[in-house]
Amino acid sequence: MIIDKLYEVVNKKGNVCVGLDTSYDYIPKWFAEKFTNIEDAIFEFNKKIIDATAEHTACYKVQIAYYEAYGIKGLMAYKRTLEYIRSLGCIAISDVKRGDISKTAEMYAKAHFEGDFETDFITLNPYMGMDSIEPYLDYVKNKEKGLFVLLRTSNKGSKDFEYVNSSEGKKVYDIVGEKLQKLGEEALGKCGYSSIGAVVGCTTAEDGMKIREKYNNSFFLIPGFGAQGGGAEEAGVYLKNGNGGVVNSSRGILLGYKKYENGEKEFAECARKEVLKMKQALEMRR
Repeated sequence: MIIDKLYEVVNKKGNVCVGLDTSYDYIPKWFAEKFTNIEDAIFEFNKKIIDATAEHTACYKVQIAYYEAYGIKGLMAYKRTLEYIRSLGCIAISDVKRGDISKTAEMYAKAHFEGDFETDFITLNPYMGMDSIEPYLDYVKNKEKGLFVLLRTSNKGSKDFEYVNSSEGKKVYDIVGEKLQKLGEEALGKCGYSSIGAVVGCTTAEDGMKIREKYNNSFFLIPGFGAQGGGAEEAGVYLKNGNGGVVNSSRGILLGYKKYENGEKEFAECARKEVLKMKQALEMRR
């Protein structure tokens, strides 16, 4: 099970997940100007970040929208970034948030678990129903792939649907969580967690301990650290004995060089420093 690999990596390297949400304007001008096209500039920037941070990073989350925005060249940079991450033996999470059903979902599964865009985990949106997850399950059970399914997010609009109370007095996100917990039992690894994990935003720590305790076999992808306002205090609530989750920071690491004098010239080393700070902060919450 892919979750066992991720669990062991977290034990060894800590909980940091580096988000490669790479916008072209994040790349220092001097570096971008070395390349004649946007594909090479984005990929080579990502490569520098990966090389500088891999020693202390559990996994990398690659948000596809940042690459789709640049068309075919952007998607080529996305493809090459995933290939490079996995060539190093590191774990790649593709943040694609697919949420369709039937044959469409089957094609999404094929697109992201095979071929040019092959990855280790993908993110899914379950709000069309549990049948939006079913087409991915064969890859989870038989082909060493994993899922992170949206459970409770931390954007303002999450209150529109996720927090609505049902006739049973349960919030919608709790109903989703209970169904994911049950489904996850079919994909438990030796580590006790499931390869069907959940996304829980760390900028909303209320009820965090309750969520961690209730969904005990769910491994969490925890976005929102750093630039989005979350910190080790909020994120640490969702960890269990130092494991059980990875905490994502994107802009806080990619743009870390802006915090240092003359940081643009050493942007990769600055990213490494930000990863180490984050790792140490999370370790204090273990």
